[in-house]
Amino acid sequence: MGLPALEFSDCYLDSPQFRDRLKSHELELDKTNKFIKELIKDGKALIQALKNLSTAKRKFAESLNEFKFQCIGDAETDDEICIAKSLQEFAGVLQNLEDERTRMIENADDVLIMPLERFRKEQISAAKEAKKKYDKETEKYCAVLEKHLSLSAKKKEAHLHEADSQVDHVRQHFYEVSLEYVFKVQEVQERKMFDFVEPLLAFLQGLFTYYHHGYELAKDFNHFKTDLTISIQNTRNRFESTRSEVECLMRKMKENPHEHKSISHDTMEGYLFVQEKRSFVSTWVKHYCTYHREPKRVTMVLFDQKSGGKGEEESFTLKSCTRRKTDSIEKRFCFDVEAVDRPGVITMQALSEEDRRLWMEAMDGREPVRCHGYSIILCVCVRVLICVHLKAPQMTDDDIFPLPLTDPKTCADVELDSTEWEIKTITSAIKYYLRYSTVNPLPRSKLDNQEARITEIHSIIHRLPEKNRQMLDLLTKHLANVASHHQQNLMTVANLGVVFGPTLLRPQEETVAAIMDIKFQNIVVEILIENHERVSQTVSCSTQSNTQSWLTALVSKSQPLSLTAYHISLSLDIHNGVLGNCSTSVQYLVPKVVCKSSTF
Repeated sequence: MGLPALEFSDCYLDSPQFRDRLKSHELELDKTNKFIKELIKDGKALIQALKNLSTAKRKFAESLNEFKFQCIGDAETDDEICIAKSLQEFAGVLQNLEDERTRMIENADDVLIMPLERFRKEQISAAKEAKKKYDKETEKYCAVLEKHLSLSAKKKEAHLHEADSQVDHVRQHFYEVSLEYVFKVQEVQERKMFDFVEPLLAFLQGLFTYYHHGYELAKDFNHFKTDLTISIQNTRNRFESTRSEVECLMRKMKENPHEHKSISHDTMEGYLFVQEKRSFVSTWVKHYCTYHREPKRVTMVLFDQKSGGKGEEESFTLKSCTRRKTDSIEKRFCFDVEAVDRPGVITMQALSEEDRRLWMEAMDGREPVRCHGYSIILCVCVRVLICVHLKAPQMTDDDIFPLPLTDPKTCADVELDSTEWEIKTITSAIKYYLRYSTVNPLPRSKLDNQEARITEIHSIIHRLPEKNRQMLDLLTKHLANVASHHQQNLMTVANLGVVFGPTLLRPQEETVAAIMDIKFQNIVVEILIENHERVSQTVSCSTQSNTQSWLTALVSKSQPLSLTAYHISLSLDIHNGVLGNCSTSVQYLVPKVVCKSSTF
């Protein structure tokens, strides 16, 4: 129920009911005044909290902006570049959003706090002053009236007349004050409907402007968000492939560490204890030593693995290396080294007998380190299997390629028209053949432009032997067909790149750094699949010319172009729809481009 109206005529009657109605208005004003005080206090706390939040978000944005991703390797994929700059994009969005919040906070005092303070002080305080005046006049009027009524009728007429005039004057002034007070009370009650609510509306409008600005930022950010989501998914898929390769290398390292730990056959390095002779005693000091076979240069660095302390580097040219006899020194695993540019004999202690043998072999060359080549595993039925299954009904099977790499089933005596072949056995055979084939047909080039990448891959593909190129063309067409059914088989172009990147392209040496570059191999395979029609086209004269100039530049920046002979037999015997024993052998030499230092 609302407040009762205050009639001016009631001021003259000054009835108890009028006083009750006036009292209800006064209580409402007190309640409003108290509420505005609390609201101003809460508003100031809110503004301060917004300032603190803005400061915290700016600090958060600054931290994002200062961090720089460091990827493994000397080059980055497009996905990694997108992810690397994402933190700066996030920081920019947050900073932009906080700039708008700052403008809103700066206006909050003007649009919210000050109007409410002004309404409370100018209107409600004025009504309170009017009430004090009204109460004072009420007391005065009542006192004068009581005194006047207590006069005796026996007083002189002139004295009574003067008393009547005085009472009338006080009564008239009381009525005027009463009217003004009632007017002010009702005025404040009406003014609070707009003077009180309008600042709140203005403050909310500022909030809405801030939120709308955030909405516009979100719309502008949506394109980058989509690209980033795709890049994150691609990177996650490549991570799974890379992780399995690294685990495989780790297992190989555990099984045969000496075969894999050496970086180069021309370099030997590791920890050795070097004997330092003093006046009365000799000490053994740990050094990290490196020997380069070609210049016969030995480099030693004093290093403590526990503290991380590193000394100055010493180097000398090796003259000779002699094994120490067991009975000639108290220490085990020792050998003596003589230098060309340094007098005396340097006695060194290896970590084990095997370690000493390796150092001895490296330094005198009498026991060359064996080089283990890759095993060549051929699947003679792969080409026929791909041809048969180019349009197989199993093309829409889920996860037809991401399966464990197991030994494929034997190709002999398999009917070509059989409808019971397992599609996952076929794809496993393809992956098995590509992984363990020693042919590495595609070099990698560091190009940022997509069109340039396609052009260079096109030129390299057409430098392959005809049989290799036909095989690659057949495979890429098949993979493009698989990718066209990605809604059913879940094999997108990116997923196929993850599967076939490590098998179609392989590094010269099996290291973690090389495995980290698998992502670039995946990109090459993605380009082959997406542009297989362009890549399979015949090379024009201009393209040949451009390719020749590009290869010249590539060779000058990397290792020399070398031809490595690989012996590959492609044997097919198709008779009455049966793939049988080998009867025809086609052998050829495969040109292999060695581009160790450049990456795609």
